[in-house]
Amino acid sequence: MASAADQMASSISLSKFAQATDLKKRLWFTIGALIVFRMLVYVPLPGIDALLLKGLADRTTGGVLDVFNAFSGGALKQASIIALGVMPYITASIVVQLATSLSPTLAAIKKDGESGRKRLNQYTRYGTVGLTMVQGYFIAVGLEGQGVVVDPGILFRVAAVISLVGGTMFLMWIGEQITNRGIGNGMSLIIMAGIVASLPTTLYNLFEGGRSGNLDAFRLIGIIVAVVGLVLFICFMERAQRRILIQYPKRQTQRGMQADRSHLPLKINTAGVIPPIFASSLLLMPLTITQFAGNRVAGDSWWGDVILTLNQYLQHGSLVYMLLYGAGIIFFSFFYTAVVFNPEETADNLKRYGGFIPGIRPGKNTEIYFDYVLTRITVIGAGYLAIICLLPEYLVSLLQIPFYLGGTSLLIVVNVTMDTVTQIQSHLLAHQYGDLIKKSKLKGGRLR
Repeated sequence: MASAADQMASSISLSKFAQATDLKKRLWFTIGALIVFRMLVYVPLPGIDALLLKGLADRTTGGVLDVFNAFSGGALKQASIIALGVMPYITASIVVQLATSLSPTLAAIKKDGESGRKRLNQYTRYGTVGLTMVQGYFIAVGLEGQGVVVDPGILFRVAAVISLVGGTMFLMWIGEQITNRGIGNGMSLIIMAGIVASLPTTLYNLFEGGRSGNLDAFRLIGIIVAVVGLVLFICFMERAQRRILIQYPKRQTQRGMQADRSHLPLKINTAGVIPPIFASSLLLMPLTITQFAGNRVAGDSWWGDVILTLNQYLQHGSLVYMLLYGAGIIFFSFFYTAVVFNPEETADNLKRYGGFIPGIRPGKNTEIYFDYVLTRITVIGAGYLAIICLLPEYLVSLLQIPFYLGGTSLLIVVNVTMDTVTQIQSHLLAHQYGDLIKKSKLKGGRLR
């Protein structure tokens, strides 16, 4: 039976959307921020020769850098000031969250509420600056080694690192503003915007390959069917839930003694799109360094040969890359689920308000039951994420399909789109509730 909120959501129309002034402001702000992000993609680092850079981009098509280029919206191949995208910020947030779960000091800071959250965010920003400086230096060295720098030297490296740090921090600030003043998760929207911006070119190249005969019609139709099937499967799994019945003590009503019942919904994929993004970020950070530094140090020393060997074994679509990527997805699925859902805290809250699960004693037994259910649905969610991300990656590598049609890209686009639609519906519901209050003439908590 649909709830009152579900019934109200089903009655939302375009006329209600037109009346929601605050929602329209948030949407326009989000669109404007994403336009600024897309404009920054075409702001190059100082001292780069544009013609030589274009030749380098054509030569380096394929490989793991295409993954990074997809997440940054093409900024990497443009040698833009936001070439690193938001990946340093995501990597720093992973490190801080892992450290919070391991360090009692950071765990105590996290429990301080809003002030603790601000301190942890500050540590994340410091980590973002440090990671961007390291990766930015190796990008500058790599660009010098590729011969696309007009005047190579220490001044170029310093200018490149400063530009990359400034670009990444500004992009991080834009993402935070989208989260606070716009709709949805700003960082995820930025990543999705970069992928979506590259899709038209990818689709054109795909259909052009079919027209020219480089890609046979059967394979082209198979790709389209597989993409549609993946999108439908992702939508189904993202909406799948395990609903736990919660019962409250009986209370006196006009119809006699009745027990209140509700459901606690646990998503099959509690972690959402975070595990693939985290796993990609951790893999791309060292790979960016080795990819740009490999040609520069090759033959200079034994560790140069080690870097080249790492590049060979960790190429996009290789067995080692896919194993590490899958292990990262599974690990972060369990890790992030443990972060967002605390069985002990949930069980204590239920006990405090008199709620219980039929057949389960309140307190410790309820906590054990929550942990039991959550572990098993997380196994399903982690397996689903691994299949969605790894199977298309293998087919992309086998059939030489552009990366933008890979499972990770589709997962991010579909998931973030669904989250954004949910945010819009929430704002519309809030606006509709406001209209009901005005019609009832409820002012200051009293009925007049």
